[in-house]
Amino acid sequence: MNISFPPKLVPGDLIAITAPSSGVPPHLHQRLDLAIQQLKNRGYRVREGECLRSQHKNKSACKRLRATELMAFLTDPEVKAIMPPWGGDLAMELLELIDFQRLATLEPKWFVGFSDLSTLHFPLTTLSHWATLHGPNLMDLGARELDPTTQAIWSILENERATHIKQYSSQAYQIEENQWGPASDEGFNLTKETKWKRLDGGTTPVSFEGRLIGGCLDIISRLAGTPYGQLSRFRELNRQDGIILYFENVEMGPCELTRALLSLRLQGWFNDLAGVLIGRSAALDVTEATQHNYLDALRSALGDLSAPVLYDVDIGHIPPQISLVNGASATVEFTEQGSTVTQVI
Repeated sequence: MNISFPPKLVPGDLIAITAPSSGVPPHLHQRLDLAIQQLKNRGYRVREGECLRSQHKNKSACKRLRATELMAFLTDPEVKAIMPPWGGDLAMELLELIDFQRLATLEPKWFVGFSDLSTLHFPLTTLSHWATLHGPNLMDLGARELDPTTQAIWSILENERATHIKQYSSQAYQIEENQWGPASDEGFNLTKETKWKRLDGGTTPVSFEGRLIGGCLDIISRLAGTPYGQLSRFRELNRQDGIILYFENVEMGPCELTRALLSLRLQGWFNDLAGVLIGRSAALDVTEATQHNYLDALRSALGDLSAPVLYDVDIGHIPPQISLVNGASATVEFTEQGSTVTQVI
């Protein structure tokens, strides 16, 4: 597949901010302002959308206003990147209103973030053939000082194309999802030692390479089987490169997680993969030993795959997270002492 990578960002470029899913309520506008100021401090111009600083019924505005504004930014040649404040719940309302075929004829621009933004990442990459960045949301970038894992997003956005970008597993992570204070410029509270793990329980080093594609499993599992969640064509066009699937779980309990993964498996998503990356789960696990737990879910659905499966990776809602580019060629190297992901951007 001929994936189109946006050009690197340079000072003076215009970054558009819109909320295609959840908007930012008034009590968090100060945090949003801090994040926007950080973009300006790096030399970027910023254009705010109308669908941004409000929140009603789990969304920033009605679906038509959100879709119209997003398409306007996606098709505006002056805009070089779109950085929503965060994800949310209802980006799926926009899918039928976005012209992904038209976007396939245009020069790409960076669409950055995670969570519900996977709803748009996936078709932008598989239908429009744009490389998209699954990584820290704009609100994560409002800290006065970024940890090294989060900071790496700028290595991807600001480097020359065809550069090899190597990211390292974090030293520590935050044990819960982030809850921003109203005027906080704090970064993450990284207190728990990070340890990527092999699902098969092995400890010897493992390495695999392929094209990255994935996102928030809560979303991707709903897209699968629709026109916006077709992995088969992406797989076929990248068969020689191999595919690395990556996921993270935000809300699904162990039994629902099992069903979601098995549904994808029954649709052939886990056939002939180079490897699988599973982020730290943000959902509550069960503590009763007689009940099906999170690790049981992963083993039930993926435990007998021939491809390597790594879990508790720095991806998703339990920060920090590495920045993964959908469509990029990547090499993953796992060791007990620390792991790396190297992407060609």
